Amino acid sequence: MRIGAPKEIKDNEYRVGLTPSSVSELVRGGHEVLVEQNAGLGAGFADGAYEAAGASIVDGPDPIFERAELIVKVKEPLPVERRKLRPDQVLFTYLHLAPDPELTRDLVASGAHCIAYETVASPSGGLPLLTPMSEVAGRLAPQIGAHFLEKQTGGRGVLLAGVPGVPAAEAVILGAGVVGRHAAAIALGMGANVIVADRNPEALRKLDSRFGAAVRTVFSTDTAVREIVKRADLLIGAVLLPGARTPTIVTRDMLPAMKPGAVIVDVAIDQGGCCESARPTSHSDPVYLVDGIVHYCVTNMPGVVPRTSTFALNNATLPFVHALADKGWRRALREDENLRAGLQISRGKVTSAPVAKAQGLAYLPAESALGL
Repeated sequence: MRIGAPKEIKDNEYRVGLTPSSVSELVRGGHEVLVEQNAGLGAGFADGAYEAAGASIVDGPDPIFERAELIVKVKEPLPVERRKLRPDQVLFTYLHLAPDPELTRDLVASGAHCIAYETVASPSGGLPLLTPMSEVAGRLAPQIGAHFLEKQTGGRGVLLAGVPGVPAAEAVILGAGVVGRHAAAIALGMGANVIVADRNPEALRKLDSRFGAAVRTVFSTDTAVREIVKRADLLIGAVLLPGARTPTIVTRDMLPAMKPGAVIVDVAIDQGGCCESARPTSHSDPVYLVDGIVHYCVTNMPGVVPRTSTFALNNATLPFVHALADKGWRRALREDENLRAGLQISRGKVTSAPVAKAQGLAYLPAESALGL
């Protein structure tokens, strides 16, 4: 199969879909790999490394979209890329379709088969291709929040760890999943007082087992959230409903009760955000104020550490890329129900129930699209 890795063009996105070592594995498997010139440069991979691995370096994205049967990316295709997609081409990347009707509409119109990293499942029920970036984003969130708590960036002027005689900052984390657990570990390590809220008692038990009394756990209700957000110097949104739009947990009317200059890092913004006041931002313009509260809602947070993120992502995606290339998309999805869970759009049909529900669209089960 001919596989293509274009250069990412989202704002300040330096990750790349394939590393040179992944290319080498695919080439040894008998596949042809096209990599756009300088696609890996931001993550520290020179074109020469790809050529040494057996890839063909092409000038610009057009040869990849024109020739590749399978396109491996990191982020959702932007409008200029979506216009290049062809019927029956396979797109394998993060999509986060539920809050983005325009993206869904364009992918439906393309006729391509679109497989989303974030909903590929594992036999144990996890999300193996979302997990590595959730780990990165979770670990980044306290670090980013600490920066924007600084006065010159618009924050309260609070040191996350405090100092002897001065209390540490209060870090409130909404969600005890992968992002929440990793955010809690880093925030705790940075010296903050940490509160984690979730509606899953088992997730809270796991946190308690890991951190003990160092992390306070709270069962998430509207009343509980209203109380703990008042305490937050740093509020981290880490809520996830796989494939679906994130529910609103922090409503607009809660903001006036928060501390002036507090910071919200809404990691859930890819799926719409868990704060009513959240809207997508970019690395070049990452924050804005609402009622004196700093909002950081960058949709590609792991892009700031592209080398770490690219390696972590490829470690997870490579076996699935191999399956798609070795077997073809149809056979690979028919034989693996976990990979099949990633199919969002196929030949103009929405094959994800959460996306169809979020946007009021007709839904065709993936099994039906595959003739199962």
